[in-house]
Amino acid sequence: MIETTEYSSRATALPTATNADARNAGLQDLVQILQRQQSSKIDMVAPASAFSAHHANINVHGVSILSERGVTKADGTYRPTTVADEGIAAKLGIPLAYLRRMRAEMPALYDTNVNSWLAQDPNRKFLLRGFTGEAGGEGVLRAVLSDSYKMIDNFDVLVAALDGVRASGHGVKITGCDLTERRMIVRVESEHVAVHARQLLRGYRSPFNGQSGDELPIVSAGFVITNSEVGAGALTITPRIVFRVCENGLTLTKDALRAVHLGAKLDAGVIRWSDDTEAKNLELITMRARDAVSTFLDRAYVEKKLAEIERAAGREVTDPVQTVEVVAKKLRFADGVRESVLNHFIKGGQTTAGGIMQAITATAQTLDNADEAFELESQALAALTLAI
Repeated sequence: MIETTEYSSRATALPTATNADARNAGLQDLVQILQRQQSSKIDMVAPASAFSAHHANINVHGVSILSERGVTKADGTYRPTTVADEGIAAKLGIPLAYLRRMRAEMPALYDTNVNSWLAQDPNRKFLLRGFTGEAGGEGVLRAVLSDSYKMIDNFDVLVAALDGVRASGHGVKITGCDLTERRMIVRVESEHVAVHARQLLRGYRSPFNGQSGDELPIVSAGFVITNSEVGAGALTITPRIVFRVCENGLTLTKDALRAVHLGAKLDAGVIRWSDDTEAKNLELITMRARDAVSTFLDRAYVEKKLAEIERAAGREVTDPVQTVEVVAKKLRFADGVRESVLNHFIKGGQTTAGGIMQAITATAQTLDNADEAFELESQALAALTLAI
């Protein structure tokens, strides 16, 4: 059985197809967004000669694509997102900071640079992923990728993964979903696997509600499903431990199950994989979700991981300011994140390396940017070895 936890008071407004950001949304909201996006997607494999930059937008010309609607023209103007600009910079060898500055200050120079490098190899093919514009207007260019990039779309991943969870028969709840320009994030928590973590939570106090970890020394097993449609990472299912006293989530990235978006090269204009290939992809996702349930939502697995964490987490921190400074520098935290980690460490009252870990995961909960929150939470375990 799969239940959802509603986040209506915390979730952002439902985005349009071309504005994908959603933070702490419910499962049904995520499904609605993804369904709306499916109808607006346009994907094309095009040679460099078929597109050009104009006013820092990308114009596509002479490209036909094969879709469920038949053969259609993809010609039009597409506004690159931040992720698409990153792809353009990487594929053409233009420094990203320079490309961004040209976009902001000298769009004509942006056009000159992009078009000049495209002209160097006019037959080179790229996969362009976008959204069509309303009423034939300007569309959105989501990503510029290799023509060997295997598309595994968020909606398909979500359906296949939830099918795998249902097939396992294990009761879970969806505790929150994020959708950004870069990735989809779905957090799954077990309703039945609760493990005591008295040593790890000794002396800790939630910075959100003041409840003591000594009073509620329980963690839940779970995992997080992530996927990128734009080349920002593989499809992953990563184990996650949730501390009930504060709802901090700790992702165990080393144990993640991954499926990389690599495949055979596509012909220009053709964007569909065979039905057989697509069915096998979805079957693999379903099987991996079932594997994740049997492996990650297991009491013995959680107890083993907690024991490993506790061995490193008990080390005393004698100079919190210096320790947070070292951790922030090594893990490249922004100044605001570093200050928030220090504040949460002080509020948590646990003067150990584990307290630094909790401060990082607590800070992740407070970030509005879902990508930053996801990446910060993923770094929390690394902080245990850096805390001095």
